[in-house]
Amino acid sequence: MSEDFYRIRRLPPYVFAEVNAMKAAARARGEDIIDLGMGNPDGAPAPHVIEKLAEVARDPAAHGYSASKGIAGLRRAQAGYYQRRFGVDLDPDSEVVVTLGSKEGLANLAQAITAPGDVVLAPNPSYPIHTFGFIIAGAAIRSIPAAPGPDFFARLEHAIAYTVPKPSVLVIGYPSNPTAYVADLAFYEEVVAFARAHKLWVLSDLAYSEIYFGDTPTPSILQVPGAKEVAIEFTSMSKTYSMAGWRIGFAVGNRTLIAALTRVKSYLDYGAFTPIQAAAVAAINGPQDIVEHNRQLYKRRRDVLVESFGRAGWEVPPPAASMFAWAPIPPALRHLGALEFSKQLLSHAQVAVAPGVGFGEEGEGYVRIALVENEHRIRQAARNLKRYLQSMGVNAAAPGRRAG
Repeated sequence: MSEDFYRIRRLPPYVFAEVNAMKAAARARGEDIIDLGMGNPDGAPAPHVIEKLAEVARDPAAHGYSASKGIAGLRRAQAGYYQRRFGVDLDPDSEVVVTLGSKEGLANLAQAITAPGDVVLAPNPSYPIHTFGFIIAGAAIRSIPAAPGPDFFARLEHAIAYTVPKPSVLVIGYPSNPTAYVADLAFYEEVVAFARAHKLWVLSDLAYSEIYFGDTPTPSILQVPGAKEVAIEFTSMSKTYSMAGWRIGFAVGNRTLIAALTRVKSYLDYGAFTPIQAAAVAAINGPQDIVEHNRQLYKRRRDVLVESFGRAGWEVPPPAASMFAWAPIPPALRHLGALEFSKQLLSHAQVAVAPGVGFGEEGEGYVRIALVENEHRIRQAARNLKRYLQSMGVNAAAPGRRAG
């Protein structure tokens, strides 16, 4: 009996596992670890959302199987959100499906549309499911730049010209995890034109659509005329509404891709618990104060992190969006590499971060810092960090200097 399973063979050792194991061991010893590693929101949903959950959960009829593609009211609510936010019309029956978070939706769509040997274009560095969802399904990955600049399209052209078989899927995600890169509508227009010309499906991950720090809201690829011919987009309620553990997300857009995802899901799950879906409707259709609250919360934390880490001697570029900072390792310590640097921060500064190499080889030399601790804890992390950096011969910034 073989224990050498095909899909498991295609998965490398989980890079974050070493840091996670060290973090667990340190906490078991009673150490106070400031965890900036995982993007796990520390807030709660709005009170009216929790009240709706409790109200529906009291109904004895609400505890049976739900609908795999999502209850009709939730699909209508998401279509309404796209109309209000982006001016995009969606048919709730054929162009919207509820997922168990955007991660599950991406993974199940990969299973639905991928054949062994297919080639998928995915950014590097990138959120792991963007690549490993397809690797598990049997595809080969060809890396493209994560930054939405001129080199992005040059590399796309090169991939189309020199890849056999021709790529069938292009994965993008802005604001991006881990890099916090953002894209404008002009970029999406080029992506749609390229995809239509080369018969590519486009999977857009828009999980951080509402966490932006400038005056211009982040766009959706579906705002581009003709985008629904080639594109599907994933969103999540995790960060926007502080509902990460509720596992509610959406896929919207191209009817063929939505139908494929819906069919695969029908074999795998019965949808989220109905009271959770009803509460999600209340979140989307009800008061939106929490959306602005969370946006300002992450912006304040970003500013405190950039300032305090800069004073400690670590220049962190301020992200324009998302709940992450993508930080180059201080030059004097770059020789350590991302994994060893992350382990030393944990051991000597009691600060946990995510090593950039865990998001792809192009992430080497960086770490991802999640804005999931309050401002006091971020400043405490900076003090710990300063002591560690000084012990390593890295001098702190002069007083009054602002990072970024």
